[in-house]
Amino acid sequence: MRKQRSLFYHIFIFVLVQIAWLSLFAFWIYRTVSSLVLLNRAEDQVSSQIASKGGNVFALVAGSVLFIAVSVGMTLIFRYLNVQLRLTHLYDQFIANITHELKSPLASIQLYLETLRVRDVPLEKRREFVQTMTTDTQRLQNLIDSILDISGREQKMVVDRFQIVTADEVIPNLMRDAAEQFRLPEGVVTISGKAPYPCVIDLSSFRIVLNNLTDNAMKYTMRPVKIDLTLSATPKHVILQFSDNGIGIDAKDQKKIFHKFLRIYNQDIPNVKGTGLGLHWVKQIVNAHGGKISVYSEGKGQGTTFRIALPIYRTTKKRHINRLLKIARKR
Repeated sequence: MRKQRSLFYHIFIFVLVQIAWLSLFAFWIYRTVSSLVLLNRAEDQVSSQIASKGGNVFALVAGSVLFIAVSVGMTLIFRYLNVQLRLTHLYDQFIANITHELKSPLASIQLYLETLRVRDVPLEKRREFVQTMTTDTQRLQNLIDSILDISGREQKMVVDRFQIVTADEVIPNLMRDAAEQFRLPEGVVTISGKAPYPCVIDLSSFRIVLNNLTDNAMKYTMRPVKIDLTLSATPKHVILQFSDNGIGIDAKDQKKIFHKFLRIYNQDIPNVKGTGLGLHWVKQIVNAHGGKISVYSEGKGQGTTFRIALPIYRTTKKRHINRLLKIARKR
């Protein structure tokens, strides 16, 4: 609500300023045209030096150009300001999320340590405490690594270990690795379809894509998760469709989910944790491959489908793909 009020306030001020400029511009045109009309009527009575209509016309045109330039400049400044305000708001959200996630495992570790310090805890219970603290410590380590990784990825999002691979030989293996990493039971992930076409892929970065999509599916599913990865192809692209059975995404939010630091709140799962960077990184990595990613959901409780289109080698985006391979060879 506060963000909406802030946005309304800036739009209101912008409209008022534009009205003021346009009113001044209209008044100036009126005065200039009136002067031209008066001079035109009196040109027989005044000297030619005074009644120079050419100079007045030039002043009218130059003034009009100046007013239009100022108006366009103010529009651009307003747009830039709103972009910066949105990024600042998202950054504040990111800091709040990270702070909360850092505090939770730290508080847990402190509680167990304090308990061990002041009480005589049985050996079995002590082992349980140590195991829990180890898990929380690993969680802290992962969060810190994620924070440190932000700067590096922002500065060097374009990956550099590209190689030519056959899509339906490599991508299913990456998906199985993701399922193993998240310890998904057998049968949770279904892989179907074929795409026996060459693509230029950085395997380590594309693993991040599938890991983040898998992690997202698990976070936003209230029932046992089910993931379907379908491979297909068009004449120019290999198509990956990653579908889950989660809570779905409202139509109004589907274009926002790739925004940096953005985490869409859902009252069904209010305690979902994260940095708001996972899907942003997914989009950046797919774009670096010369591909495109889109999202579709029929609505609440209907699951979500991510569609990734990767260019087929030597069929489309030849200059971009050749540049990626050249970068890989230099490395």
